[in-house]
Amino acid sequence: MQTATPTTSFRPGDHIVYPAHGVGRVMGVEKQSVAGIDLDVFVISFDQDKMTLRVPTAKAKSCGMRPLASTEVVDQALKTLQGRARIKRTMWSRRAQEYEAKINSGDLVSIAEVVRDLHRASDQPEQSYSERQLYESALDRMARELAAVEKIDREDALTKLSASLAAKKQSAAA
Repeated sequence: MQTATPTTSFRPGDHIVYPAHGVGRVMGVEKQSVAGIDLDVFVISFDQDKMTLRVPTAKAKSCGMRPLASTEVVDQALKTLQGRARIKRTMWSRRAQEYEAKINSGDLVSIAEVVRDLHRASDQPEQSYSERQLYESALDRMARELAAVEKIDREDALTKLSASLAAKKQSAAA
């Protein structure tokens, strides 16, 4: 029993976003036998992590696998970076869990919220180790998706994100 919709939505060579791992590339579809059941699986390569993931085609949507963000979503995420940080007055461990959940949601705007909230300008106090880890993780996820969407390299994407974060500082100073 095979469903046609999931296999047609992602083709070999397509970039996709897998929530827990970020941007990957579909290498192909393979047949695999698991516990005596034949499955069609997407073979996804995550070059940055030197990892290959196999996701059953029927489970691709339910596990959160999605195509790259549209340019509208990217624009919305870049606007989010320029907004005011919204830091809740709760314990760090609770906020850290919320940030981690946003990063692993795979939603570009949610990831942008984490980057915005944890970004420190040069005139602000240092981040703790765990804050810096979460910030860098969110920034890296965002940069990789931006790079894939705009077909630029990761460094150019980071430069563009830094410019958006710097624009926040100018608008706050004005």
